[in-house]
Amino acid sequence: MEELKSALNAHMDQMADLVEKITAELRSGFKPAYENFMGFFHAIDWKEPWLISLISFHVLLLLVAFASRSNINFQMCLFLLALGGVFLAEVLNRILAGNWRSFAGQNYFDPQGLFLSVLWSGPLLVIAVLILVNTLFSLCHLIVRWKRAELRHRARAASTKED
Repeated sequence: MEELKSALNAHMDQMADLVEKITAELRSGFKPAYENFMGFFHAIDWKEPWLISLISFHVLLLLVAFASRSNINFQMCLFLLALGGVFLAEVLNRILAGNWRSFAGQNYFDPQGLFLSVLWSGPLLVIAVLILVNTLFSLCHLIVRWKRAELRHRARAASTKED
């Protein structure tokens, strides 16, 4: 019995060391990504009116998506508009890169489109995914209602045959 306890304790110590090494590796691996994100976050002047308007637009769009979650047709239009906005992000980045002096304090629009991807396409994709998930739940609910109605219809048909 003592051998079993010592083997179990040795195994638990080994697992604890392994978990500690993995978490230390993950923390050291995520540190550069965290530093890059914080550098990106601090490089932006969040008090610029156009950025406040852009964030307000995304919040308003998210509220509209939540408020209209029972209207599937409207949500599909909203879904297509959000994906259309993502599709046009490259063109929008080019236009904004050429005219940034008229509305911004600095040029945020790099040729790769990172800034616009994070602050324009990212929120639109999140909203589109939320609409898609809501649509899938609605479709599942509709399938359940349809199957229940079908079963009720079969039960009525069977009871009328017996009479």
